[in-house]
Amino acid sequence: MRRRLKGIGITLFLIFAILALYLTLWPVPIDPAPWTPPEAPRLVGVYARNSRLARVKRIPAGGEGPEDVAVDGEQRLYTGLADGRIVRIGPGGEVETFATTGGRPLGLDWDASGNLIVADGDRGLLSVSPAGTVTTLTTAQGGVRFAMTDDVDVGPDGVYYFTDASSRFHMAQYKMDLLEHRPNGRLLAYDPRTKQTRLLIKGLYFANGVAVAPDASFVLVVETGRYAITRYWLAGPRTGRREVLIENLPGFPDGVSAGTNGIYWVAVVSPRDPNLDSMLARPFLRKVVVRLPRFLMPAPKRHGFVLGLDAEGRVVRNLQDPSPGSYSPITSVEEHGDALYLGCLTGHAVARLPLRR
Repeated sequence: MRRRLKGIGITLFLIFAILALYLTLWPVPIDPAPWTPPEAPRLVGVYARNSRLARVKRIPAGGEGPEDVAVDGEQRLYTGLADGRIVRIGPGGEVETFATTGGRPLGLDWDASGNLIVADGDRGLLSVSPAGTVTTLTTAQGGVRFAMTDDVDVGPDGVYYFTDASSRFHMAQYKMDLLEHRPNGRLLAYDPRTKQTRLLIKGLYFANGVAVAPDASFVLVVETGRYAITRYWLAGPRTGRREVLIENLPGFPDGVSAGTNGIYWVAVVSPRDPNLDSMLARPFLRKVVVRLPRFLMPAPKRHGFVLGLDAEGRVVRNLQDPSPGSYSPITSVEEHGDALYLGCLTGHAVARLPLRR
């Protein structure tokens, strides 16, 4: 019996020794930078918990991962799915395939000619004609290819403002970029008249959502990795300058869009994770975490969360649903008519929330 127990002990020791070597020595594709984030704001005051998002109506999307939503003049919804399709959802809920990009369609917006402009995480910036024909517009800038084209907003000036969340990691590796915490993201602009792509800002921490001011005076870009939103001035005495609109948000910001009455809607994927915040100051620990199986890596908590900001970065709307069955994680929010339309990277439905003015 002792011999048997000794054999089991040796086996367990070898297993743990091999696991320890794997977790500490096996090469990893990240070079994490230390960062100590400020203490996360508590969900009180302007961020107080509430259940306003519990009223959303889920609209089946016919597939997984309807990350963003665009609405046409006939009140039909368009969203991109994980299988590369862009689907159109009719007023009665009927779903049809509008186009297939062959990649991962994320951000969507309309141009003045009725084309659907698509930030495709795998294929770059695309244009889809009203007939569903897909055209590639741009895949690189300054000799650097886009690794994760994330969101797009067509400005009143006709320019397509978009983000490359990371020039280093692809869509399937987005968690690695967040764990590395280096400024791999860019804000870019594509002019359809000249077909030129220009760099506006480099060195962003996971450049995500984009929103252009209705008067085209500035563009907002979300830095998910920094819990912040940056403003870049397009016109006026501060043209070409960047500044922080809001920082130390209580959650992971994702999509941002311009609404009515000067509001900018921000989708918050989930509240901040104190364990992840703690890890950000410990690069070695993040090297260990990135070696873990995917199912053991940090994942967003189920918590529906949308904020409304004014042009000075003040919180003027706070919509939440912390229940386990909430519509979440919310990755985009678009105001259209008398409602907000929400997208979700991992779900199977978009959502509609009637607005109370």
